[in-house]
Amino acid sequence: LINAQPYRTFANAMKLLFPAAMRPLPMTSESGIAAGAFVDSSADLEDNVTVEHGAVIGEGASIGSGAHIGPGATIGANVQIGRDTTIAASASVIHSVVGDRVIIHCGARIGCDGFGFAMGAGGHLKIPQIGRVVIQDDVEIGANTCIDRGANRDTIVGEGTKIDGMVMIGHNNVIGRHCVISGQTGIAGSTTLGDFVVLGGQVAVNGHITVGTGVQVAGNSAIYEDVEPGQRIGGNPARPIKLWMREKLGVLRDAKRQDKMRSENTDE
Repeated sequence: LINAQPYRTFANAMKLLFPAAMRPLPMTSESGIAAGAFVDSSADLEDNVTVEHGAVIGEGASIGSGAHIGPGATIGANVQIGRDTTIAASASVIHSVVGDRVIIHCGARIGCDGFGFAMGAGGHLKIPQIGRVVIQDDVEIGANTCIDRGANRDTIVGEGTKIDGMVMIGHNNVIGRHCVISGQTGIAGSTTLGDFVVLGGQVAVNGHITVGTGVQVAGNSAIYEDVEPGQRIGGNPARPIKLWMREKLGVLRDAKRQDKMRSENTDE
């Protein structure tokens, strides 16, 4: 089959052949509210919501039609969960607003306190965290990822963004639309990512900076300052990808040259 976008076409074909693999499956065949779940009497659940055993739905929470709350998951007080959204086993969502068709995988922690302390010789004074996490439609968040609530404003994840497992997103971050953030990446607080930003695995992003729309960052890189839109960067500190690759090639050539010199001296 000839196609201009074969990988996307393959994904669509797999979606048709294996629709159940598109989001985490329920652990049991039961629908509705399981006997072992706790749903506060003030919570508002629309029709066709599944809440599995051991899940807790807090006071004043609202959950849209078609949502699935997995076993052991926690939905905090006043949290809003959109329609057709899946919160998988043992995930927790507190101090948050979650859109439609969102997938939050097992063990993710959404809305916990950000890392905020006024540090000093007399001890470190905790700064109250009073913001929320706002997750827009069609976002997917991997297992054991942490997204902190805002300190004094909301942490925001834009629509269509895909976040891998074991990612750390600090408080007050604004993540744009349709970004891709790979595993073990850490983004310090009060940072802004534009739309369609791609971060490779184990990327470190400094706080209080802006990474422009369309930026692509190679794995294991560290970003310390603002990045203009459309750049392709890599390394530590991150710099234009061609410059970084030339530097790496130069280091390899020097290493080979030194090895050759040592070998010749040994032979003599």
